[in-house]
Amino acid sequence: MTAQAAIPPAIEKSSWQWQGHEIKYAVQGDGQPLILIHGFGASVGHWRKNIPVLAAAGYRVYALDLLGFGESAKPALDYTLELWQSLLQDFCQTHVQQPAVFVGNSIGGLLTLMMLANHPELAQAGVLLNCAGGLNHRPEELILPLRLVMGVFTKLVSSKVVGPFVFNQVRQKYRIRSSLKQVYRNPAAITDELVEMLYRPACDPGAQQVFASIVTAPPGPKPEALLPQIQQPLLVLWGEEDPWTPIKGAEVYRQLSEQAEAQPMVTFQSIPQTGHCPHDERPEVVNSAILNWLTTLS
Repeated sequence: MTAQAAIPPAIEKSSWQWQGHEIKYAVQGDGQPLILIHGFGASVGHWRKNIPVLAAAGYRVYALDLLGFGESAKPALDYTLELWQSLLQDFCQTHVQQPAVFVGNSIGGLLTLMMLANHPELAQAGVLLNCAGGLNHRPEELILPLRLVMGVFTKLVSSKVVGPFVFNQVRQKYRIRSSLKQVYRNPAAITDELVEMLYRPACDPGAQQVFASIVTAPPGPKPEALLPQIQQPLLVLWGEEDPWTPIKGAEVYRQLSEQAEAQPMVTFQSIPQTGHCPHDERPEVVNSAILNWLTTLS
């Protein structure tokens, strides 16, 4: 096994109490702060190929398991983007205490936009990795047959009678691996370690209730509604072969990147043969792009 193919070392985590709930987070390095925000079902471990590289380049890198995910607590709450935004706000004020660069994948990207728009005093800039358009699909965005299927699925998942059975089927390792094969285009990135990382938190007490709450939650703000409120620079990286957030959804960012006087100022880069999680599939491309762009910030 080559050094490049070696499994990155486990990321050491610390604990923090937030509103009576335990939050797990990691921090490495010294320098300008970066805050990494994972996507749905993921955790700090999804950044295992990025944290050491970014920290070694002279940045203080924070990453946290959002409430309901990873090793953080999984209380029975109404999970929304606004809940996690409040968590990030308090985390920044408690641990970071200066404007940071937010880096988010999928719903973490949408949370990055929310932090930049709603808490500019905490956010120097943002990096979006295949940014989600919402926490869930909006009904009007789905064709009628799929809208009906999703409606039935959400009712089953949220049912106290059959919900636990449905969730137990969803979280099976072979189903996780099958989903990864849909959204990853680099087969080498779909490792047993990755499957285990996604599976293990799904076995925690409360995981089913968290899942049911999230899949029935409101979608939250659209990126198009947040962008006009943002003044900070944005780097947008997009895996071109993502079936969950297709490249056509990146057109708004591409157009902004082509306007010299646009606000926010956007740098856009698509990544060929890459799916929904470019930081994990093509970490060498993503790490290099982020580090190069960070040098352009004043």
